Amino acid sequence: MIRWALCALLICSFPAAARPPDRQVALLQRGVNITGWFRFPASLAPDALARWMTDEAMADLRRTGFTFVRLAVDPTLLDAPRVRDAAVNAICRLQKQGLAVIVSPHPNGWHLETEAADRARLKAFWRAMGLALRRCDPVLTIPEILNEPVFPGDPSGWAGLQHAILSNIRAILPASTVVLTGQDWSSIGGLMALQPEADPNVVYSFHFYDPAELTALAAYKPDLDRAALARLPFPVDNPSDCMSAARWTSHAATTDMIRYYCASKWDRDAIDRRVNAARSWAHGHGAALIAGEFGATTELNDAARLAWLSTARHAFETADIGWALWGYDDIMGFALQRPPQGRPLLNKDVLGSLGLRAPP
Repeated sequence: MIRWALCALLICSFPAAARPPDRQVALLQRGVNITGWFRFPASLAPDALARWMTDEAMADLRRTGFTFVRLAVDPTLLDAPRVRDAAVNAICRLQKQGLAVIVSPHPNGWHLETEAADRARLKAFWRAMGLALRRCDPVLTIPEILNEPVFPGDPSGWAGLQHAILSNIRAILPASTVVLTGQDWSSIGGLMALQPEADPNVVYSFHFYDPAELTALAAYKPDLDRAALARLPFPVDNPSDCMSAARWTSHAATTDMIRYYCASKWDRDAIDRRVNAARSWAHGHGAALIAGEFGATTELNDAARLAWLSTARHAFETADIGWALWGYDDIMGFALQRPPQGRPLLNKDVLGSLGLRAPP
């Protein structure tokens, strides 16, 4: 009896398998976010939306080595049936080029933490969008509950809403892998506060822009001297050398920010430690994980930017974490104009930092 009790205890101590099949996880290895197509379109006319990205540009993404795209959509825009139909047509076209598509709602001005009406809007969006997505390949169609939920200090509040919407999506799209995330803007901390779902066909996502003082030039403090911050190095091999960026500004708050960044000694080991915290959470729960967004602004000097992109990408791959650059048409990634023209060339240096090469 004692032996069987001990065996039962040991079995229960192992994490439950929560990963989708390996072939499904393999679809989410190398991705790029398409950020403006159904979020900031120049026109909502169906023909303009259809022309926003050409089949040749989509095929180039697959030939370059990307396995998926993450399509950011404004759910309010997709309330209009003709815009929703245009989005579904775009998703099916991307899939025809061999790309899986994460469909990620990015609402503008919603307050899901406090407004029951906004929570109802999100549920209504997924009811309508889920039914529309039945036209696409179920294996390559990957709903994401929500981009960057906030829910400050309330992981359980977000978990309850996420669970309810997952149940609704699963009833409509039973075969689709679904992307879940933690609160606190999909941070690693938010991920680690999340209790995994029993549903085995889900992957978990976090976003990675650490340190924001480098990748976004401390955009959370808009009064700083961006030109000086753009000279910050990465990696920080020597804090005193790092402080040379302060010579380019007389702004005291910017000098303090440079001093803070340099003292933090961001390098490959620091990136690995942050990413490995997410990896440990996933391993402990038997879960599959992706970095749904990462990137660094084109305003940063090229040496630091490319080194950071390469270091972050290497950390993800070493930890068996898929990734998606933000973004195809955003300054944190390839910075293509919106809409991209014809068959745009992707920056070869950025591709190199991602371990990819442009197609001939």
